[in-house]
Amino acid sequence: MIHHVTIQPKILYYGTPVILLTTLNEDGSTNISPISSSWALGRYVVLGIGGGSKGLDNLKRHPECVLNIPEAAMWRQVEALAPLTGRDPVPDYKQALGFRHEKRKFAAAGLTAQPAETVAPERIAECPLQVEAAVRHIRTPEYDGYFAIVETEVLRVHAREDIVLGRHHVNPNAWNPLIYNFRHYFGLSPELGKTYRSET
Repeated sequence: MIHHVTIQPKILYYGTPVILLTTLNEDGSTNISPISSSWALGRYVVLGIGGGSKGLDNLKRHPECVLNIPEAAMWRQVEALAPLTGRDPVPDYKQALGFRHEKRKFAAAGLTAQPAETVAPERIAECPLQVEAAVRHIRTPEYDGYFAIVETEVLRVHAREDIVLGRHHVNPNAWNPLIYNFRHYFGLSPELGKTYRSET
């Protein structure tokens, strides 16, 4: 018989891709926010974003963004961004968690800014997948004000040439996204199989 025990984990990051969300600051510069809560359905991607983040403030003011999706090998650059915030002054609760203000996040993480084609925030050149998107709805749940649910519509997708199969497919054997798994970084294991709906 298989036995389970009841646990109360502090977080439920059970293994989702990391996104480096770029948004537009008041002065026209680009902010980068690492996030780990998202899901996609058709041409829409829903994001979970912390309530006190600079990225969320930016999206409320300028409802455009780029979802830059890093590969597993980029985990150190993602971690370099983890303790940084675009908020100035740094809120007390973020200071208590070890955050510090950093305006030049591209430089801090050794990343390269690249112009987007349909939105104002810049893309991150090192990310193999870049999704330009428009915000369609932002909701702060009445049951928990510590995060917001942000619904975005995909406007354009850019993929690094070496992960493209044919004309419009991402090659899952070449694409290895960075996975955030209970606050640890992972890549993907070798392929186990594929769904009957796969076209590749």
